[in-house]
Amino acid sequence: MAESRKSSDNRKSAESRKYPGQLVYGLDIGTRSIVGTVGYMYDKKFHVVAIESKPHETRAMQDGQIHDIAAVSESITEVTSRLQIKLGRPLHEVCIAAAGRVLRTVTVHVEQDLSETRDVTSEDIYSLELLGAQRAYERFIEQSTLNIKFYCVGYTVQRYYLDKYQMTDLLAHKGSNIGADVIATFLPDEVVDGLYKAVEMSGLHVADLTLEPIAAMEVAIPQSFRMLNLALVDVGAGTSDICITRDEAVVAYGMIPSAGDELTEVIAKHYLTDFEGAEQIKYACDAGKEFTYNDIMGVERKTTPGEVAEVVKDTVKIITREVSDQIKKLNGGKPVSAIFVVGGGGRIAGFTESLAEEMGIDATRVAVRGEDVLKNVDFKDKSLPEDSLLVTPIGICMNFFRQKNNFIFVSLNNVQYKLYDNSKLKIMDAAMQADIPNADLFPKRGAEINYTINGNKRVARGEMGEGAVIRLNGDSASLSAQIKAGDAIEVEPSTAGEPAHIRIDELPEYTDYIKLVVNGSELNVPKFAEVNGTLQSGYYDIQDGDEIIMRDYVLLPQLLEFIDLKAEKDTDILINNVVADNETKIYENFKIDLLIDDSPIETAAEPVSEEKEETAADDDAPEAAAHGENNAGGEGTSAAADAAVKEESGKAESDGAAPGAESNAATESGAATETAAADGNAPESGSDNKEEASGGSDPTAMNVTVNGELITLHGKTSYIFVDVFDYIDFDLSKPHGKMVVTKRNGMRAEYSEYLREGDRLDIYWEK
Repeated sequence: MAESRKSSDNRKSAESRKYPGQLVYGLDIGTRSIVGTVGYMYDKKFHVVAIESKPHETRAMQDGQIHDIAAVSESITEVTSRLQIKLGRPLHEVCIAAAGRVLRTVTVHVEQDLSETRDVTSEDIYSLELLGAQRAYERFIEQSTLNIKFYCVGYTVQRYYLDKYQMTDLLAHKGSNIGADVIATFLPDEVVDGLYKAVEMSGLHVADLTLEPIAAMEVAIPQSFRMLNLALVDVGAGTSDICITRDEAVVAYGMIPSAGDELTEVIAKHYLTDFEGAEQIKYACDAGKEFTYNDIMGVERKTTPGEVAEVVKDTVKIITREVSDQIKKLNGGKPVSAIFVVGGGGRIAGFTESLAEEMGIDATRVAVRGEDVLKNVDFKDKSLPEDSLLVTPIGICMNFFRQKNNFIFVSLNNVQYKLYDNSKLKIMDAAMQADIPNADLFPKRGAEINYTINGNKRVARGEMGEGAVIRLNGDSASLSAQIKAGDAIEVEPSTAGEPAHIRIDELPEYTDYIKLVVNGSELNVPKFAEVNGTLQSGYYDIQDGDEIIMRDYVLLPQLLEFIDLKAEKDTDILINNVVADNETKIYENFKIDLLIDDSPIETAAEPVSEEKEETAADDDAPEAAAHGENNAGGEGTSAAADAAVKEESGKAESDGAAPGAESNAATESGAATETAAADGNAPESGSDNKEEASGGSDPTAMNVTVNGELITLHGKTSYIFVDVFDYIDFDLSKPHGKMVVTKRNGMRAEYSEYLREGDRLDIYWEK
């Protein structure tokens, strides 16, 4: 490993001795051909080391849009291979440019306050420009009414400001506030995605993406010219891209979908040739030479530049009129002072003259830019032609040094996403961009059951599931793992645990039996709950939305059914020495006498065992006290109990509840709690599948402060940082800064970090 690293360092050292600057590979993927350029920047001058080009063998591209990705990829591979042979080294990264098809632009003004009055650094300028691109993207999304996804493919700083005063450059100036006017350009994702896929299929990685007119501007119109009201027109094969300068800034970008291919089609129809033959005739015309060709009938014919110019004259006029109209539209309805033309399509005879006529300016103010502007470029291979065809390819390379595009592409579940590159991107950022819900990233509980018990709301929680399975470039990773351009991320959504399951007999309010004294013997009668108006036993599975009333009594018919006794006319039933009827409520420790002709009836119920009886006697002491009963021998009822039963049987109670029932229930509850605590079986508040009160005092509630505001989290037994996003208004769908900052009690926090009661949380976008 050490030797491999040493070998790599030696190779880099050798390359640096051969080339004093970083080599950059630029690829102009045009409608008719692909041009690859490799060079470096040194001493404020761009040096071209090698250039290779290859025409498309088929119409794999039309109007700047890739139609056959595989065919374009093959051409890129061939051009790259030739360059690698020339250089004697491999090429891994490439800079590309997109044609302005369906171009949209947004202009914004941004400012940043510095921490103190100090010198402006390159990092400050970088951060300011990135903020401008982000704000432009946000505004574009807000204003867009199209159901098409757009990418920001490049931006240009129109003006800089230092403490509100306009400046040409900010670097090393002292101030406390910096600002910029930024114009950003946007293209549909199908344009950008096609370029990326063609490049990736050829084994290269995209290092920089820009717009073709931005690249051409780098070479054709130097900064010193931009104080003038000028237009640059890059006439390619499929599109004519336009940009306008004024007041030392680029003020607008535009395009029309008409260019050199329209001229080729007219030539093909006139001379009866295929498209490739017509292209050769057009190139010969550009060179001013007589040309011999064969038509589709195999007949050899000749033509001259003058004849070709006459054939395409009307089409040239149509194209130049469209270009002129677009220039005026971008320039506020006025003609510009001069026009520079680059690209192969603008070299056809009569093009510049026709454009000048349509614009209404002198013909000498429209010119093809090529050899004159390329004098500032050093060609190591002196045999290379210095013409307008090379302006855009060289500009693509130069743009890498002037203004590196601060966006990266990553793949998430085989879908490509574009992210603002702040050098701190994590898998979580990609997941947010892909609109993956937080619930699909973190373990999910199974379905919960919401119900009420005696009027109080309860929630039974499901079991916790498994968290999302995350892989980065095939290896297991976490949401906080850092990512870079070209990374492949896989996210398998988290799973839900088992749904909640709870029975009546699992409720704290439920006790298995009501203890009664029937004809002098203790009897345990099963307890019932009323669920949605229907009686249910302890084995009933509670359902979502159930309304449960826990009965601490039985009615006389239920008791008789349990002991398998049918009351006859001569049967007397006394409850606490008072004659009972079917509506009489029988509570814990009530005495029931079943008589026929004043003699006790033998029941099928078996008495409680001595051991049970002893335990029951101990356990029932509080209940007996609550009812005011004397339990000696299980006989005799206090006067208070007798009076209560008489009141009940006389229907004197308006609410139908048994006297002493409330105190009895309270005592039972207290006894149950004490017993559970003594046995060490008290229910834990953090248990996954136990009910939790959401009315009154909520054991699941947690109070935290988020950005100074008190927030109460509820519904879970534990909480992690990302849960707070469900309680606050914080937009994660669109970037509002370089990155989301998350802090817990003043310290940086991860999304998966557990929270505690009273935590102080801060969430904001870092500008």
